[in-house]
Formats: sequence, C-alpha cells, structure tokens
Amino acid sequence: MLNYRQLHYFWVVAKTGSIVRACEQLNLTPQTISGQISLFEQTYNIKLFQRVGRQLELTEAGRQTLPYAEHMFQLGGELELMLRAQPNEQQTLFRVGVADVVPKSIVYRLLAPTMELSDPLRITCREDKLDRLLADLAIQRLDLVISDSPMPTHLDIKGFSQKLGECGISFFATAALAERHGQDFPHSLHDAPLLIPGPETVVRSRLQRWFAEQQIQPRIVGEFDDSALMQAFGQSGSGIFIGPSVIAEEVKRQYGVQVIGQTDAVSESFYAISVERKVSHPGIVAIAEGARRELFSA
Repeated sequence: MLNYRQLHYFWVVAKTGSIVRACEQLNLTPQTISGQISLFEQTYNIKLFQRVGRQLELTEAGRQTLPYAEHMFQLGGELELMLRAQPNEQQTLFRVGVADVVPKSIVYRLLAPTMELSDPLRITCREDKLDRLLADLAIQRLDLVISDSPMPTHLDIKGFSQKLGECGISFFATAALAERHGQDFPHSLHDAPLLIPGPETVVRSRLQRWFAEQQIQPRIVGEFDDSALMQAFGQSGSGIFIGPSVIAEEVKRQYGVQVIGQTDAVSESFYAISVERKVSHPGIVAIAEGARRELFSA
C-alpha cells in the first residue's frame, strides 16, 4: 500500500524546492526526510529527484508523481476543514468551477446572491479550462461550472446547461486611444490596435464575423484566454479591448478607461452547467434567479 507519509515528504520537498526548507515547514531533521524519500524510491525502484549543482530537480518520475500528490493533499486539506468544523457551524459546501474565459466581474456578480442566503454556504472557486472542469463535475468534485458556452455535445459526460443570460459587448480604451479611435464607431476600429479574446472563447468567432460584415479590419496586437489579463493590457494603453456591456460601468471604474462603442450584434452568453436536470442545490438556484433578476434583467 502507498505510504502517504513518505509521499507527503516528497510533495513538500518538491513544493519548497529543497530539503532544508521542507525541514523548516515540517519541523523534522534532514535525515528523516531524505531517509523516508529514499525508502519511497526504493519501494517503487524509481528516482524522484536529481541533484543539479546545489539544487534538487525533479526527475521525469518526480514530475509525473507531483500532480497526483498535489491532488491528493488538496483533497486531504478539504477533508480536514470539513471534519474540524463544529456541528453548529456546519455549512453547505458549494464547489464552483469557472472557465478561465469568463470575466471575473461577471463571476462575482453571478455568485453574489449565494452570499445572502439564510442558510450560509461555504464557496470554493476553481478556475481552469472548461474540459478539465467538466471532468471534475462528472466525478462530483464540483457542483457547478460557469462557462461562456453550454455543455459540449462531443463530450461523453452527463451534464445539463442552464442559460443564465446574454448581453452585447462594449469596446474600451484609454483616453489617449479613445481620442484617436473614438469617433465614427465602428469604422474607427479599422487599423486600430485591438486586444481580443483567445480562440477558445465563443465571442471570438462572433466578433470576427461582425468585423467582416462591417468591412473592418483592426490590427490585432494581443490575444488572451484570461479576460483579466486582457483588461490589464488594455489599462496600460496597449490596445482597445472588449467586455460584456452589463459590466461596462465596473470596467470603466476599475481600469480607468472609456467606452468608445457598443454593439448588440455581437453577444456574450453565460451558462451554469450541473449534473442535475432539475436543479436543487440552493447555490445554483440563487445564481439562476439572481442572474435573471439583476444581472441580465434588461
């Protein structure tokens, strides 16, 4: 049977980068840690580390082992938190996966109603690629996935999509860029520096079709899967960027930019994906009701 203590020592050394720092974290001697890792290696006839100069580096076996160890001890940490909770402090756990293409402001506003429920929830959020989130949803490591697209039909995973709402997009720019490209929208976007969402986003293809229809050809200077990173580049003046119109005021305040134009011909949609056709989790119900009542009420 796998020796979890030895695996834990390996994990801490790999995360801290040295046996010395692992000793400080675990309050153990170097001999204890190195000895236990050696026993672990002997058991499976592998080498987990190799010394390069004064540094320890993972071998190929170590690199393959590390993500399994991380997954196991993350689950162990969640289990410990649950077991340590006092009976009168028990909260319903709400595990939410967020596709990394969904703007953070949208995620916050979708989740906000869950913080106001009479029976409190303890929310855990994890951002990742949609396919990995759906895999965790299938094995019930997540209760919900928030995405910009419904459940893909080609995946052999049981899941049901609930459309939370949709809205048009706005184009944001710093004052300097707005002065040069803010007039005669959308034609002012022709040859303008543009930051666009990456190819994995649904809005990307819709945006490109709209440009073709308008006979506009912006100068693409950056592509981003992460909307927050795109907005940070936009804040610096690197280019004009887009965002959902429902959060236009928030984007303007947060990044100090202006809206130079808006269109409903290009829309962004947002979905709640769960394993239940008839949703019963109070968190998912609160998100769906809040989205219809507040965020996408117009």
